[in-house]
Amino acid sequence: MHGFNTTFRVETEDGRRFALRVNTNSVSTRANVRAQQAWLHAIRAETPVLVPEPLAALSGEFVVQVPCAELGGEALVTVAHWLEGEDIRVCLPAQAQALGAAMARLHAQAAHWSPPAGTELPDYVAPLFGDPDQLTPALARLPRRDADVVRIALQRSAIAFDEVCRNTSRIALHADLHGDNLKWHRGQLAIFDFDDAGMSVPILDLAVAVFYLRGGGPDEEAALLDGYASVRALPEHDGSRFEAIVAARQLLLANALLQTSTAAWREEADSYLATTVSRLRNWLETGRFTLAS
Repeated sequence: MHGFNTTFRVETEDGRRFALRVNTNSVSTRANVRAQQAWLHAIRAETPVLVPEPLAALSGEFVVQVPCAELGGEALVTVAHWLEGEDIRVCLPAQAQALGAAMARLHAQAAHWSPPAGTELPDYVAPLFGDPDQLTPALARLPRRDADVVRIALQRSAIAFDEVCRNTSRIALHADLHGDNLKWHRGQLAIFDFDDAGMSVPILDLAVAVFYLRGGGPDEEAALLDGYASVRALPEHDGSRFEAIVAARQLLLANALLQTSTAAWREEADSYLATTVSRLRNWLETGRFTLAS
């Protein structure tokens, strides 16, 4: 899929396989990618969580810049050893439980890890993760009643982010833990695509993962939380505040479609905005966010 990045499988003559990743729509800077690679090294060294093993270029760097006129400048490129297995896509309860446990182990490791000198990860302290706000201008295309739903959702989510992040230390988070970034091979979970990694509070990782589980029954979400609690205590959170952070993911995704250069995604932006309004209205009326629309 040509989305925020394009990944190629590279096969060598001696039978080894690697994933070569070209950042296309990604907003990650070189310093961000270097931090992502450093964190992957630390995770592999300090935890049992299976993540990609970065491969260094001949220069010793784990990210290179390649001229790319089509992208209007240079592209950031990384290579990692290939992860076996199929993408999970939709988590079953056993996979959700494994994800919860892996997430907790990442949080425990990140509590004692910081991006090395010369690298950095973005701070996630607001619903749009610091991305340019393309959502608010797009509301002019909506009926006033629908536009108000999005505005209220933005306000409530922003308040929730402020409340959970204020005066709280932030740690490195994957911030995009869902089935399309997970592999399952012989009963073992692997986590990849750290392009959205950033500094925030642990409850955000849980909220993002829960967002993608809200399209099914309650078993997967319960399994996720059980898996996390089997490793470390669940982050303290208020129910309504947590739901606001779950709903914020809907706002982030709608905003991302509005700013992407990927043609297929741009074509979906308006229809997804309508879906966003429907889901957010349901959340504001019921107090619980779901992917039903």
